[in-house]
Order: sequence, then structure tokens, then C-alpha cells
Amino acid sequence: MPIITLTRLADLSAQQWDAMVPAGQPFQRHAFLSALEDSGTLGPDSGWQAEHLLWTEEGKTLAAIPGYRKMHSAGEYVFDQGWAEASERAGIRYYPKWLGAVPFSPVTGARLLGDPAAAASLLDHLPNYLAQHRLSGAHINFTDTASSQLFAGRTDWLQRTGLQYHWRNKGYRDFQDFLDTLASRKRKQIRKERGSVAAQGFEFEWLSGEQVSEAQWDFVYTCYANTYLVRGRAPYLTRDFFSLLAERIPQNLRLVLTTLNAQPVAMAFSLVEGDTFYGRYWGCLAEFDRLHFETCFYQGMEYAIEHGLSRFDAGAQGEHKLLRGFEPVITHSWHHLRHSGLQAAVENFLQEERAAVLVWQEEARQALPYRQA
Repeated sequence: MPIITLTRLADLSAQQWDAMVPAGQPFQRHAFLSALEDSGTLGPDSGWQAEHLLWTEEGKTLAAIPGYRKMHSAGEYVFDQGWAEASERAGIRYYPKWLGAVPFSPVTGARLLGDPAAAASLLDHLPNYLAQHRLSGAHINFTDTASSQLFAGRTDWLQRTGLQYHWRNKGYRDFQDFLDTLASRKRKQIRKERGSVAAQGFEFEWLSGEQVSEAQWDFVYTCYANTYLVRGRAPYLTRDFFSLLAERIPQNLRLVLTTLNAQPVAMAFSLVEGDTFYGRYWGCLAEFDRLHFETCFYQGMEYAIEHGLSRFDAGAQGEHKLLRGFEPVITHSWHHLRHSGLQAAVENFLQEERAAVLVWQEEARQALPYRQA
């Protein structure tokens, strides 16, 4: 079988890997994925074991899927815990499974990398790979259009849809230009929120990856970790991950630091590439009224307008984004389960879920704050 397993991305050169990654895909690049591994964020103790699949012909790597052997379903943002529980109740082993995804990053993008014909061959042979390695199934999350098209006609793969909220910069001159597109009541609400934050005395500073000091990365990590600790959970990422990312792709990193009385109190960490602003992590040292909306959304929207970025992907979930102009966007993932009974049960569930997601999307559109034409 010409599928080769790579358990350390560092064993393949960045040049070879990145040659298969389309433009505008920072999360699929060697620098991002290898930083997760090299920082100790991933590994056997985390339940994420790197298992990247390469398709080779005559010793040449033609296609790849970044992937992981999983012993749980945490950190994926396409939730299959219910499938796992039902499977275990029926006496069907669900873990380990194989996952094609970017860990902890619910970002749509290329998942089947490299030559499309070779990537299709990789998909053809993947069920046999799963059987040989005693994996319950394969799950490939948040695929872009090009990757999704490679699943067309494959009846052994089940399509799952979800919903996220993305903001579009429709050529706005400034933030006021955006506000002018909103209904009067919604426009007043946003002005009130921003005014409340300004009245409390908060100030904001934007930094690129090259400008952030190690002491500032310490602060970033403290804020990031705090968002998990307050809920009684351990953070996914390690402190070293941020330093490695700053070392490897500083040009893609953006940080907004929020200060009060000249002291840092909150932050929002993002990536940019191509025409897209990717909001990733936020955190604060204490709770402040309306600060989350300003730091995570309005600052990012202003940045996108100022720098001519057309899309702001603010991550998973969050219906509160609708009221701030983030529009509902359908996401796609694909699932192959080796147990035929489980596959059939999940297929029935997904048919009902897809219908519900479409209804949910239409209801979300009705809640958008834009003026009606």
C-alpha cells in the first residue's frame, strides 16, 4: 500500500509539505502543525498522536492528509461524543479513531493536500488502512470546497454540516461605514457597547508577531489558559506553542493587547493570510463589562477594514455574533465508520441534522442586524 504514515511532521521537510498546501492556508502549513507537535501540545498523553497520511508513488510524495490517532473526541469542534457513547453501549469499540483535522482549530480549509488525483487515491485506500490498523473510522473535519469535491460520489463517506458565523468586509471605508448598513436599533446598540468600553478607560494596541516580546507571550498564555481554568479545565495549548509559532510564522500573527491604567488586562490572538483574518484565542485577567465584544470582534473588524481583508473568521459557535453582523456559514465534515450498523445509524441521524442546520441557518439570517433592502 502506497500510504505512508508520518508520526512526526519534522521528519518531512517544510518545503516538501508546504508545496502541497494551497495559498492562504496558514493552519495547514508545516510551521503551524509542527509547532503543535514540537511544543508538547500533542502526543500520547494528550490523546492526540500525529498520524499524517502520505500518498507516494515511485518514492515521491504526491498527496497528504494531516491527521491524528485519537483516544477521545475533545478539541475537534465537530461533536461525535454521542456516537461514541452509543457505540460503546452497543459493545462496539469507537476509540481509537483517525481524524483528519487541524487540532483545536475549527477553521475551514484544505484537508486533502497535493495532487487531486493522488489525494483521491489516498481516499480510495483509506478504508483498508483503517482496517489494517484497527481504527474504528475516519473523520475529516472542516473541509473547503476543493477537498469536499473529492468526496463526491463516495457513498461510504457521510457528509455532516454545521454552522459558523463569519463577518464580511463589503468594501467598508471605516467602521462607521459598516454601522451605516445596520438597522437603527442595532447600530445604537453597538455604539453603546463601544462607548461603555471607552468610558471605562481601556486602550488597545496592535502588534504583529515580530513585535511581541517573550514577556508579552507569557501574558498571552496566562489569559488564554485562564479561559479554560475558570471552567475547571486544562488548556489545550502549551506555553511553548506560542513562542514556536512566533519564531516560525511571525508574519501571520496578530495580537491586540488591552490595557487599563497602563496595565495589560486582556488580549485577542489572531492569524492573517490572504484575504482572511482568523480570530483564534481570547482571554482576560478579570471580567469587565462588554470588553469581550470590543477586544474579540470590533477591534478585529476595524483591523480587517483598515488592511483590506475581506473575511473575518471568528471561530466556532456563538450566536451572539449574529447581532454584530457575523453571517451564518455552512461547514462540512466527512465520516467513514467501519461498523456497518453504526454507519447506518449515523447516516440516519445526519439526514435529520442537515435539515435542522438549514432551518437554523435561515433563522439566523433573519436575526442579522442589517437593514432590509
